[in-house]
Amino acid sequence: MRKIYSADTVYMQDQFIANGALLVDGGKIADTGDRDELLNRYPDATHIRWEGKAIVPGTVNSHNHSFQSLLRGIAIDKPFLEWRDQALYRYTSLLDEEAIYTGALLAFGEMLRYGVTTVSDFFYVHNGGTAHDEAVIRAANDLGIRLVFARTMYDWAGAPLAYRETVNEAVERTRLLAKKYQGNPMVTVHPAPHSPHAASPEMIKAGHRLAQELDTPFHIHVAEEMFEVEETLQNYGLRPVHYLDSLGVLDERMIAIHLVWLEDSEIELIGRRKGSLAYCPSSNMFLADGVTRIPDLLKAGVKVTLGTDGGCSNNRISVYEEMRMCALLQKVSRLDGTCITADQVYRMGTSCAGEILRLPVGSLEVGQHADFVALDTHDLSLAPRKELFANMVYAMQPGAVSTVVVGGKTVFEDGKLQTVSESVIGGRVDQLFERWGSD
Repeated sequence: MRKIYSADTVYMQDQFIANGALLVDGGKIADTGDRDELLNRYPDATHIRWEGKAIVPGTVNSHNHSFQSLLRGIAIDKPFLEWRDQALYRYTSLLDEEAIYTGALLAFGEMLRYGVTTVSDFFYVHNGGTAHDEAVIRAANDLGIRLVFARTMYDWAGAPLAYRETVNEAVERTRLLAKKYQGNPMVTVHPAPHSPHAASPEMIKAGHRLAQELDTPFHIHVAEEMFEVEETLQNYGLRPVHYLDSLGVLDERMIAIHLVWLEDSEIELIGRRKGSLAYCPSSNMFLADGVTRIPDLLKAGVKVTLGTDGGCSNNRISVYEEMRMCALLQKVSRLDGTCITADQVYRMGTSCAGEILRLPVGSLEVGQHADFVALDTHDLSLAPRKELFANMVYAMQPGAVSTVVVGGKTVFEDGKLQTVSESVIGGRVDQLFERWGSD
C-alpha cells in the first residue's frame, strides 16, 4: 500500500521545505515534493499527516559493539587496558547466545528511540561459530532496525578464546553469513579484521580479499591508542596506516575506525587511497584516547562518518550526540570555532554514512530506503524553530524524536517501541544480571 507522509517541514535537498511530503511504496521513497502536489498525483495513497512535526532522514551509526551495552557502567573511569580487562574480558565467558541477543535488543532499541535507523555492528564474540552472530541479526530483525553486520576477524592469542578464529575459519564463516543474507535489504554482512593489534597480517589480507570477493567495504580499528602505534612500529617498522598500505589493503573499501594517532603522511595517504573513517568522538573522550584530526582528514579527501562505539565506552548511543560532540571537540582542541560546521557533522551522521556503507540511506530522495524520523518541533530543545537545523544538531534532546520509520514500517511512536517493548528488553537485562549474580 502506498503512503504519503507529510509534515510542517521536511529536510530534503539539504534544506527544510515547508509542507513537504514523501511517497513511500514497497519500503522505499518513490516520490518527494509538495504535499498538495503529491496528494493530487497519488489520490489512492493513504495520507499520514504529522502536525507540528519535521521529517528528517534517519541517522546512521557507523560503528557499534551491541553486546557492550550490557556492560555499561562497569569499569568506568579507568585507563583503556584496565577498562578492557575489567569489562570486556571479565564478562566474555558469560556471554552465551541469549545474552548476546539481549545485549543487541538493548543497544538497538535505545538507538531507535534516538532516531538511528541503520547501525553497523562490529561483532567479535563468535564463540566458535555463527550462532552468536545470528543472535545479533535476530535482534535487529525483531526490532526493525537496518543492520550492517561487520563480522570481526580476530586471531590475536592474547584475547579471550570466544573472539578468536583461524584465518580459514573467519573467512569461511563470514562468507557463508554474507551469502545467506545477500539481497536482504535489512541485513548486509561486511568483513571486519579487528585491527593491526588483534589481527595478523594474514587475517587482515584475507579480510580485504573477502571484501573484494563480496564487493563490500571492510572495517578495521586503526591507531586508537598510542600503544598500537608503538606496537606496529616495533613489529613491522611502520606506523599503522603505512603498515596497512604495505599489505595492499588501504583502498576505497577500507572503513577505518578511530584514526586518532596519525602523522601528516598517514593522513595524506588515506586521502590519496580514498579510504574512509568511522569517527567515535564520545568514546575517544571517555577512554581518553585522544583527538582525531577531522578537519585535516576532510581536507585530505577522507570521507568521514560517525559512530557511537560500544555502550560501555561512551556511554550513550545517539548519533545526534556524536554530531554535537564531533563539532565541539574539534573546535576546542583547535581553538577554532570555524574549523567544522553543523552541516558537515550532520552529513557525517546521515548521507555520508550511507555513501561509505554503500547503502541507499541517510537522505530523503527517490530510490532511498524509507528510513526517516519525525521530530516534535514544539519540543523546547528545538526552539526557536527559526533555527531548526542548528538546534537539531547542537541542542536537540532525545525526547524530540516522536516517530521512527524504517523501511516504511513504524518502529517507534508516542514514546514507545512498536516491535519489542522496552519493559520486555529491560526485564531481560535484569534477569540476565540476576543469573550472572548467581553463577
